[in-house]
This record gives sequence, C-alpha cells and structure tokens, in this order.
Amino acid sequence: MRHAPLYAVFSTIAFAQAPAVKIPENVEAEANIAYAQYPETKVDVYKPKGAGAKRPAVIVIHGGGWTGGAKEGMVAQYCLPYLERGFVVANVEYRLAKAALAPAAVEDVLAAAQWFVRNAGKYGVDKKRIVVTGGSAGGHLSLMVGLTPKSAKLGKPTSIAAVINFYGITDVGDQLSGANMRKYAVTWLPEQEGRYDLARRVSPMTYVRRSAPPVLTLHGDADQTVPYEHGVRLTKALRDAGADAELITVAGGKHGFPPEKMKELYADIFRFLEKRGIVKPL
Repeated sequence: MRHAPLYAVFSTIAFAQAPAVKIPENVEAEANIAYAQYPETKVDVYKPKGAGAKRPAVIVIHGGGWTGGAKEGMVAQYCLPYLERGFVVANVEYRLAKAALAPAAVEDVLAAAQWFVRNAGKYGVDKKRIVVTGGSAGGHLSLMVGLTPKSAKLGKPTSIAAVINFYGITDVGDQLSGANMRKYAVTWLPEQEGRYDLARRVSPMTYVRRSAPPVLTLHGDADQTVPYEHGVRLTKALRDAGADAELITVAGGKHGFPPEKMKELYADIFRFLEKRGIVKPL
C-alpha cells in the first residue's frame, strides 16, 4: 500500500524526534503517501472531517539544514494551528543530504506541491488558497516553492497564495563561505564545479519579482544560525520589486521560538492571511 490510514490511532501517536501529539477529533489523516519515486518523498495529509466548501490548505516543510529533521516534528507547532482554523495540511518529507545533495530537496518540495494540487479535489482543497510554510531550511524550501519559476529548471512551478517563512535561508551562497558559513550548508552543497551558480539557482533571493506571492517572514534579530539579515534583505528586495512582503522581527529571538511566542505569532500570521482573503476572520 502507498499509505496507511490513521483515523483511529492518530490522536495519541508518538513520533521519533517529537513528543506525543494530540490531533483534534474532527481531523482524519493519511500517512506516508508517496508523491514521487524516492523512499523519502512522502507526505502526511490531515483533513478536517465533514463536507462543505473547499478549504484553504497549507504545505508544511520541516527544517534541519537540509541534513536532518523529519516531518513528524512539525505537527505540534506548524500543523495544529492551521488544523484548528479549518485548513487541510500536507506535511512533507523530502530527500536530505545523506540521500541526495542540492538541488534534490528543492526538486522534491516542488514535486510535493504539484502532487498536492493534482489531488486538491480528493482532499477538498481550494487550489487558489494554498499556503506554504516552514522554518529554517524549511523556510528556505517554502520560499522556493513560492518563488521558483519554470526557467530555473528545478521542477514545475505551483501557484501559491502566500508563503509564511520562519527564519529561512534566503541566500545559500552566503552560508558556503565567510563569516556566515555553516556546516549544514557545506554538507548540502559541497565543493564542485559551478558551486556558486548552483547556490544562486537554489536561493530565493534569485527569484524576487513583482509577481511573487505574498511573503510573510518571521525572524529573530538574535538568530545565530540563519542571520536576521537574510529575512531583512529578502523583504526589502521583494518590496522594492513591487511585491507584497512583510517582516515580523522577534526582538531577541534566536533560531526557533518558544510555544508562547509561536501562539502570539500565529495571531499575526492569520491576520496576514485574512487580509489577503485566504482565510476568513473568526
């Protein structure tokens, strides 16, 4: 079988690298659906039960520097807030560096977005209200889903209603050398011919344009992993191009925010989505 239904057991399931997570009783789920041909290319879909109008949806992409992390770790802080607002959620796994180097992760998440659009009818999704979100490398990959054009030759683009970027890497080359070099970036994109050309191909900053979807970036100004300037520069570049972009600065925020801060930030996120007609006000 390509996937396993979790209707009966998901309410108390415990995941590796994540605590037990209680899923609302009105939500049904399918786990580990194959969206591409690789063992890692799987997605979990959570759908509120019941008929009705087509729902908004969110594609959730985990972080971990393209070298670690897992979709199961995203349920509590990235999936549940959207489920509570009636969204359908697609929680995506992709190939990490140990399985395939750059640009594989980007190619995978673009393929996952395409799969989700093709299956929108099955899951009751409004194709015009699909959001994508993630943190750190997941923020980077979310931006790539929202911004990558066909000309990049990384996969077929998907029309995205908005990107919610938590402290994502916006310039991959910046993390390959110099003061901001990070081991995870060097692991994902090691020394090779045309290395910095590839870094540009997989960098959201490369695809800034007026026609970009709305982008909300949330970034701590004390982030020691992905510099705060990554979020600042992307937001400014998008605005200068005439695109819709906002930045929420978390004063003193480091790489990742505690639950109480996330709850506060989700109020801002849903206001952002409400203003753009993606979700109705409560």
